[in-house]
Amino acid sequence: MTAIPAETRIDALRDHALVRAIKDRAVALGFDLVGVASAEPSRFRDYFRKWLDDGQAGSMAYLNNRFDERADPAAYFPGAQSVICVALNYYTELEPRPPAESGQQGRVARYALGEDYHKLIKDRLYSLADWIREATHCRTRCGVDTAPVMEKELAARAGIGWVGKNTCVINPEIGSWLLLGEILTTLSLPADAPATDHCGSCTRCIDACPTSAIVGPYQLDARRCISYLTIEHRGEIPPDLHAPIGDWLYGCDVCQDVCPHNRRAPTTTDPAMQPRFTSGSLNVNDVLRWTDEDYRSAVKGSAMKRVKLPQLQRNAAIVTSNLERLPR
Repeated sequence: MTAIPAETRIDALRDHALVRAIKDRAVALGFDLVGVASAEPSRFRDYFRKWLDDGQAGSMAYLNNRFDERADPAAYFPGAQSVICVALNYYTELEPRPPAESGQQGRVARYALGEDYHKLIKDRLYSLADWIREATHCRTRCGVDTAPVMEKELAARAGIGWVGKNTCVINPEIGSWLLLGEILTTLSLPADAPATDHCGSCTRCIDACPTSAIVGPYQLDARRCISYLTIEHRGEIPPDLHAPIGDWLYGCDVCQDVCPHNRRAPTTTDPAMQPRFTSGSLNVNDVLRWTDEDYRSAVKGSAMKRVKLPQLQRNAAIVTSNLERLPR
């Protein structure tokens, strides 16, 4: 790592100047948004506990693990004082589907079209954390959505955006096409002002959800969510939810597509976020014929590895059946 010249070392800076230096470094590493939150316990601990106890996490039993750590950053990382939150815009324009295959295409959620964001964000976070530690001699721990942290709540407290009625983090300028990451640190940093909710009386995401998974403003029943059903759920999908899945092969973007705050969403210029499937879709008949080698080749280096081939072919069979019922 290149040494920081003595005259510009940031360990001599304090408070807001230190935060400004950290934010500048984060932007230089490729993050679009950066904010700081205190590492205080979650204000939604009781709601999260009830959500889990009510079974709304479905088969995601891992969310019950390390509950105390999820509800308190300092329990996850003892000594944590602040959380540096980052966000990466992943919105890309998609090409039209091939006309000859328009009735055979299954859609893939935009976040999974580029490189695997877990590695991408972690690598950049590690670089930022190394820089911070060298400059300030603090301790740090990095995380993305696989870490036991309430990242959306932290992002809202850090001013990245508010948690919308669709439970996505929404930034007033960029919208909700955001991937999140965090650095927990023993530094005590000035926190940014929390984001202000601008959902107002709008219910477009609730009204548009194909499976009625958004059971109320800011409330999601994962058991009905297409993203959960096609990605996290390993068993058979309940038959009454087959038709509402429509042509979604992997994930779902409906609640973001209809959000007014995404009307002017900027297109990412990050090369790592460019779609490997330029139409944002795959031929489901091809997917049903994939071998293990075909599968590995298609999803290599992407977040789609979360879904194994039998699960993806389960989804493809549902999409194929739905498409066959559409008028020609």
